[in-house]
Amino acid sequence: MNQIASVFRRPGHKALIAYVTVGYPSIEATLEVVPILAGNGCDIVELGIPFSDPLADGATIQKASFQALQNGVTPLICLDIAAQLSRRVSIPLMFMTYFNPVLSYGLEKFSRDCASAGIHGLIVPDLPPEEGTELEAATRKHGIDLVYLLAPTSTDERIHLVASQSRGFIYLVSITGVTGARNALSPDLGAFVARVKKIASQPVCVGFGISTPEQARQVAEIADGVIVGSRIIQLMETRNEAMTELSDFIRDLRSAIDSRRD
Repeated sequence: MNQIASVFRRPGHKALIAYVTVGYPSIEATLEVVPILAGNGCDIVELGIPFSDPLADGATIQKASFQALQNGVTPLICLDIAAQLSRRVSIPLMFMTYFNPVLSYGLEKFSRDCASAGIHGLIVPDLPPEEGTELEAATRKHGIDLVYLLAPTSTDERIHLVASQSRGFIYLVSITGVTGARNALSPDLGAFVARVKKIASQPVCVGFGISTPEQARQVAEIADGVIVGSRIIQLMETRNEAMTELSDFIRDLRSAIDSRRD
């Protein structure tokens, strides 16, 4: 059993997955914050590789990605940071990136280097499953889970396709649109999750727009995992005073998820 699968095999446990952009607001901050996330209740951390055209990301993560690029962060640097972090934390690490940097690096070489750096999973929002065969083969060869996304607009045909190809879990986008903290969850989210779980055997995790402990609790009642990104990035903007606030926020998320009513 790989590390991502083991997260979802714990009886009664719902996963808390955090996202950070590598190199925002600095490389040092990334190296500092990921152990804080792991130590306060996160089960998996997604490391975002900054990209110049992040189509799926809202303003908060776009800003973080731009700043990280300004800081000189490249895929090679992200691999080095991942290698350092994999020696500091015991939870699974994933990369979230767009297809262009992976293609430019080389699919086989990128998959090999990810495995060497201690990466356990890969999320590529702009890679449709119809075009993922080559990357699926490369990641599978090196023991990396390639996770696909589904949106509320996904047809049953698309759900069947993703369910046949996604490994580790399936990433459900809670709303149509881009990432970003929101005041309320979609009233149709429960029906969407139920529709996917009726077809898929993999764990389903929900992201995009989750920014409060109460929202995390609501998602944990219907899904197998909760993904939080933009709010974490916001809390990291003022690094010195943010780390304590971020620790409290993650603990509050964990507590809310664990207090759910299934």
